[in-house]
Amino acid sequence: MLFKKKKFERKVILNKEVLDSILSYCQMKHPNEGILILKGKSKNGEINIDGLVIPPFNYTGPTFAGFPHSFLPFDMSYVGIVHSHPSGSAEPSVTDLHNFFGLVSLIVKSPYSDESVFAWDSSGNAIPLSIKQ
Repeated sequence: MLFKKKKFERKVILNKEVLDSILSYCQMKHPNEGILILKGKSKNGEINIDGLVIPPFNYTGPTFAGFPHSFLPFDMSYVGIVHSHPSGSAEPSVTDLHNFFGLVSLIVKSPYSDESVFAWDSSGNAIPLSIKQ
């Protein structure tokens, strides 16, 4: 084996102000899903989220949310997406996994409280999530 792949234990650190913004956005979009792009940095498996972007030309409904990736400006600080599940489930759907974007996907389930946010990788495995004050 020429190259050894270092296996990182991923974890997500979410800024409290960003969390508050996500929850407000999800409440505003309810009963439709809301979708946002996560901005931050990733190093040694630690994903620090410190900003949000409303995707251009996003579309939402009671059971879907998306956006055309071709309209996004190139930005190396995009680390993933967050979207809401008004149904109350935090599990990623098959569609969520097929449309995975970046390193992490956060899903916020209704009723949109601090305990309603969950992080997932592209295979649908849970990633530990902590909130930074």
